[in-house]
Amino acid sequence: MALIVASREDRLSNLRLSIAIGDYDRNRPLIDGTVQIDGVDPVFMKLVPEEIFFRAFRHAEFDVCEASLSSFTVKTAQGTNPYVGVPAFLSRAFRHTGIFIRNDRGIARPEDLKGKRIGCPEYQLTACVWIRAMLEDDYGVKPSDVTWVRGGIEQAGRAEKISVALPAEIRVEQAPADRSLNQMLADGDIDGFIGPRSPSSFDAGHPKVARLFPEPTAAASDYYQRTKIFPIMHVLGVRQSIVEQQPWLPAALLKAFEQSKALALAKLGDTSATKVTLPFIEEQLQAARALMGSDFWSYGVGPNRHVLDAFLKAHHRQGLSSRQLKVEELFHSSTLEAFKI
Repeated sequence: MALIVASREDRLSNLRLSIAIGDYDRNRPLIDGTVQIDGVDPVFMKLVPEEIFFRAFRHAEFDVCEASLSSFTVKTAQGTNPYVGVPAFLSRAFRHTGIFIRNDRGIARPEDLKGKRIGCPEYQLTACVWIRAMLEDDYGVKPSDVTWVRGGIEQAGRAEKISVALPAEIRVEQAPADRSLNQMLADGDIDGFIGPRSPSSFDAGHPKVARLFPEPTAAASDYYQRTKIFPIMHVLGVRQSIVEQQPWLPAALLKAFEQSKALALAKLGDTSATKVTLPFIEEQLQAARALMGSDFWSYGVGPNRHVLDAFLKAHHRQGLSSRQLKVEELFHSSTLEAFKI
């Protein structure tokens, strides 16, 4: 079989784009070149979410990037978003694992968080929005029932990457300039913590730091059975100015990211040699399909409209968006429907 090598002219005819995304299995076929983006010559940067989001929403550094759903919503509501959305949901997570408590403060149930001081890295973080929504909807704990202490999880001095004007009843304190939330939790200066990462004091086995839900998988499974919500954390963003010149690009990106995810799931299901360095992968995959169906990590607006609607409602209710956005306002029109053969 003859090897076909693209000519220099063919390569230069493609659109050269910087693409900042996480190094996840669902992205890897794109990163290693197995999946191509129609008409694009990509320059991939594999970065952690905190770096991508800071650089994207402070300086709009990337042509295409993974984006915090909450930050994306804030900027869209403000009319200042440099990116337009593509409904490839690169990160999703049940956040029952993201609530940590001091076990010496009489906190046995979610309702016991009322009146407590709870750390959070940024008030507008997507994980924190979902956690507060779940606490309010399922347990009656309103954001105004808690004093929020904002700061870096492991490093002091973290600031909100996007300025937000919160309702007057929301109490937010800034952590001391020389202390991290992890240190404050370990020392007992806050009663708990919520966020997308576990604090290192918990990982190290601190005897006074525990998860609020001792069996978070069971709690999350019950949540999904009741709501059919698998929380979306990150979307894909593409620079508005590029899309104005290349309106075909959002659909091409969605197509490629869908193909990449499909290849990752096919590999995950091939258990002749496990692709993930973790036991019980086959059993966990079967359990996920039994609970959530075969398309448990769906992309596209159609199967996720109820999830997005729930998030946008909670985001507005928590005072992070000045008005409740419609789902269609987040995404390029070409990504709202797809062709069929």
